Amino acid sequence: MSPGAPNDPVPFGKYYLLGLIARGGMAEVYRARPQNGDKSLFAVKVMRPQLAREARFVDMFNREGKLAMMLRNRCIVETLEIGQHDGRHYISMEYIGGRDLTQVLRRCQETQQRIPVPHAVFIAARIAEGLHFAHTLAGPDGRPLNIVNRDVSPSNVRLSYDGDVKLLDFGIAQALMKFTSEIGILKGKFSYMSPEQIRGMPLDARTDVFSAGIILHEMLTTEKLFRGDTEFALMEKVRKAEVPPPSKFNRRVPEALDKIVLKALARDLPDRYQSAKELTDDLGAFIAQYKFQPGEMQEFVRGLFRADYGKEAGEIEACRRATIDTEPEEISIESGAIQID
Repeated sequence: MSPGAPNDPVPFGKYYLLGLIARGGMAEVYRARPQNGDKSLFAVKVMRPQLAREARFVDMFNREGKLAMMLRNRCIVETLEIGQHDGRHYISMEYIGGRDLTQVLRRCQETQQRIPVPHAVFIAARIAEGLHFAHTLAGPDGRPLNIVNRDVSPSNVRLSYDGDVKLLDFGIAQALMKFTSEIGILKGKFSYMSPEQIRGMPLDARTDVFSAGIILHEMLTTEKLFRGDTEFALMEKVRKAEVPPPSKFNRRVPEALDKIVLKALARDLPDRYQSAKELTDDLGAFIAQYKFQPGEMQEFVRGLFRADYGKEAGEIEACRRATIDTEPEEISIESGAIQID
């Protein structure tokens, strides 16, 4: 059945679903509007039925969702509500028109261009800023929550058409990590793990710093940093963490930026940045020489996806203008359409 559209809304709890926008191993994500007449748009992430059959996954989903609601920072997608309707568990989030970093990197490869150096540094600085906020977050009792994301990868970084950079699914991904490995989603994530994570060692904030370093390296080179013909070969490369400087692939990368990247990607923990804030500060100091303005990010993303931006802008406008006068018949949600790589 249809997952809804501006002219065919599907009621779901307090929302009308207005179209499926993404589908992954854990959930489906729908564009939605409140039933109370508010024209604001939201992204409603609905847990897959097979996941909801096990209470432990539902508990983790809800617990980590509540944690995500505490992560109020300009560099993290805002989680607004955790709920359940008709046996389906969901999380509602702010809607962000744009593309994830995986799609940006793929488009750059297809069009034989690179993310400009200042843009890549800006993105990495925002990722590190969001990570630092989460790493240092304290609970209501003032005690540190010691949050570690463990799943920092390009697919979890959203670049909006307005020039914002935000981390997605912070806190939820790690709770569902075991389940996603069971359904074959985790395999591709080995490329973004730290050496200590591959070894199964205790993790702290520095593992996320390493993952952020991988992302920065790949933005500067438009090449995968760690790859292997087999899962074992890939894991060995991550364990060894033998990293060439980005300037080897991109002559526009200066030595100072090479040093930042290689420090973030140091195999041994004492040699790495000891906090995401240290990485944020060094990236901020580096980008200052470019006099970079966030508006430049907006121009870059819209230019890279010109046709997609126009199409999505039209869809969003249609969703906001949609007149929902009647109570449509209750329809169950069904998977389909878009597959997330």
